[in-house]
Amino acid sequence: MVDELFTRKNRVLFIIHDLYQEDNPFPLGPAYLAAVLHRNGASVEAYCMDVFHYTNEHLAEHLDNNEYDLICSGFLAARFRETVLDLCRIINEHKKDAWLVLGGHGPSPIPEYMLDTTKADVVAIGEAEYSIVDLLHCKISGGDLSRVAGIAYKEDEKVKITEPHRIVKNIDEIPFPLWSIFPMERYTTCFKFHNQEPGEKSFAGFLSSRGCVNRCNFCYRMEEGLRLRSIESIVKELKLLRDRYGVTFHSFDDELFILNKARLLKFEKALRGAGLKIKFDCNARVDFMDEEVIEILKHCGCQFLNFGFESSDDRVLKLMNKNAAMAQNLKALELVKKAGGIGMGLNFIWNNLGDTAESLKKNVELIKRYNTYHHCRTIRPTTPYPGCDLYYKLIEIGKLKGPEDFFERFKNSDLILVNLMDMPDEEAYRLLLEANTELILDHFKHTTGNMEEAKRLIQQFADLYSGKTTKFRGARHYAAEKREDI
Repeated sequence: MVDELFTRKNRVLFIIHDLYQEDNPFPLGPAYLAAVLHRNGASVEAYCMDVFHYTNEHLAEHLDNNEYDLICSGFLAARFRETVLDLCRIINEHKKDAWLVLGGHGPSPIPEYMLDTTKADVVAIGEAEYSIVDLLHCKISGGDLSRVAGIAYKEDEKVKITEPHRIVKNIDEIPFPLWSIFPMERYTTCFKFHNQEPGEKSFAGFLSSRGCVNRCNFCYRMEEGLRLRSIESIVKELKLLRDRYGVTFHSFDDELFILNKARLLKFEKALRGAGLKIKFDCNARVDFMDEEVIEILKHCGCQFLNFGFESSDDRVLKLMNKNAAMAQNLKALELVKKAGGIGMGLNFIWNNLGDTAESLKKNVELIKRYNTYHHCRTIRPTTPYPGCDLYYKLIEIGKLKGPEDFFERFKNSDLILVNLMDMPDEEAYRLLLEANTELILDHFKHTTGNMEEAKRLIQQFADLYSGKTTKFRGARHYAAEKREDI
């Protein structure tokens, strides 16, 4: 339904900041917000610095030549000092009468800090499908920001935080992402997934649900609970992506794609009924795995299951509130391995509460035992991003002072931000380098056999851990640049 107050002259710009890589996921959050604004009658544009690698100077020229009501950008905390601060400076210098609106997981938990440091006009807190429409109303009508729910702003140099926004309970009500304003040819050709055929288009940007039933201590998701889209809506969107853009391979971004057997069976039946053949990767929890679930997944087109095991130590799993035990992890691994035909992503972190040298060794052993070698698996230290329970726990016990302290320390997600273990940093990095060296050598031994390439990758980690560089993007990105089959 078109909002009578909006016209196509009311312009909103979504800026997708550069990730300095070629395999760029589709910016799903901005695309949903753009769709909501477009449905209400506003004119919406996307400025994709991620795929085109536009410079800030190019952005400044674009803003000088255009007029907007809102200029919006979302980001994760990891990119704040590296990219977003300077981006906001450029926007503020060239935005004219527009409001700069920041959102996403990065600014949402710490809006006061973000307003002070970026000089943004507004921070949208959490999901913003309702807030963004109210914000545009407020901007073009000269309304009162205090009446817009789910935002933070400054008034008389004081930060004001309004009442929380309403959660979109029925997410089928949200329109499909506004793909038409994005360079879809770029987003559908930049990834190469396991079992993807040459020329087959893939898409890393699909949600069949929002939320999760659990709360791990390193998770910075704000909204509680799990909300599911209808199977009918999911299949309709999959068909549109196939018909409009030729996409047949999908990466489902859900935190919890596999919820139960009945929903999977309904999904399989709906795909058959629509004559829709797809391939996909998805995230999975171990407690939903059994032989029948795996077979249904294979029939649906699943090529790869990403498991967030995080640790092979039951004590650590309990302290991180993982709500899963090693016995369940091993059972899921054995089931998928026995069934065959589906690759596995074995994700582990270290330096959480309770971690030791022995827990790291266990992680390495488990990865080597069940590795399907579709990616070069390495182990990262836990990063207590603002918004997660671990972040607040560290503030409580005096190991972290707050957002300024976090960003002063943060340099790279493969580096230790706060050492939570009973050992010096030097020893932790020595053990981590030994562990990742073992995993990298094992990977190349079972894949290309190129030990020179393996040694170069190991040296990248050594340089990162020793402080010689902070720019290394991690083993999986490195491997994706070097090998077409990853």
